[in-house]
Amino acid sequence: MLREFVKDYEFHEGITVDELITQMENAWGFTAGKLSRGIDILERMVKEQNCKKFLSFTANLVATGTRGVFKELVKRRMVDVVITTCGTLDHDIARCWKNYYKGSFIMNDSALHKKGINRLGNVLVPNDSYGIILEKKIQKLLNTLWIEGVREVSTNQFCKEIGSRICNESSILYWAAKNKIPVFVPGITDGAVGYQIWLFSQDHNFKIDLLKDSGEINDIVFAAKKTGALIVGGGIAKHHTIWWNQFNEGLDYAVYLSTAGEWDGSLSGARPREAVSWGKINEKAKQVMVEGDATIILPLIISSLLDRLKPKE
Repeated sequence: MLREFVKDYEFHEGITVDELITQMENAWGFTAGKLSRGIDILERMVKEQNCKKFLSFTANLVATGTRGVFKELVKRRMVDVVITTCGTLDHDIARCWKNYYKGSFIMNDSALHKKGINRLGNVLVPNDSYGIILEKKIQKLLNTLWIEGVREVSTNQFCKEIGSRICNESSILYWAAKNKIPVFVPGITDGAVGYQIWLFSQDHNFKIDLLKDSGEINDIVFAAKKTGALIVGGGIAKHHTIWWNQFNEGLDYAVYLSTAGEWDGSLSGARPREAVSWGKINEKAKQVMVEGDATIILPLIISSLLDRLKPKE
């Protein structure tokens, strides 16, 4: 106690994001220190050659410009495995072809419904930019796979097909397919893409093999000497990530980013220390929970991290 004191921020012309973040370690108050520590952990995780790096996130963020952050992580091969929700596929595909629009949290939702406009927080998603374009693209892909003799796929295989056949360079799935980074969607039926698969299956004996996904994740975890994860948000994507890692002594690096509280016992709000009790995070792991809005914090984290990973001149 009383060995390290709080220091004020200092600014100069041309200050970089990483310089600002570095000052947070000493500026402290109140989540700033956690943010600085989180970036330190991610830097060590990315530089650890024998570490399999998981990226877990929720789909709502893909409806915002934060999609570009996830794309860069995959494009630059800073992660090895992606676990996410069906809505990520929905938004990632849709935004390759159509625009989403800026709105407000307070709007006349009945009027929006009558105009065929869906509201996701303060993002506006017209039907033309979502359901209609997704039906067109996914049904065409499914028909093509059927003609080629494909009758069953894992979610990882299906994501590869989507990324390589439907998406463009703005897409997370495009770069995942190009860089051979597996994308797993344990809740594949919970979204528009999942609905389109179900719809196709009504006239075709086409199936999704979730157990094959489990086998692939199992092989990844057990082959890894160390594992780490950047977990943004909660839900099934978060739990799937930490669940599988308990079978190989838990994550060695874990950075949580969420706005959820832990008082209700929810998985989404559970802190890393709770996962330690289950063996999902190793007792000796470098871990931290950063509370805050990912649309603000995540771009700062990755910008700082990219500065640190630049080759030294």
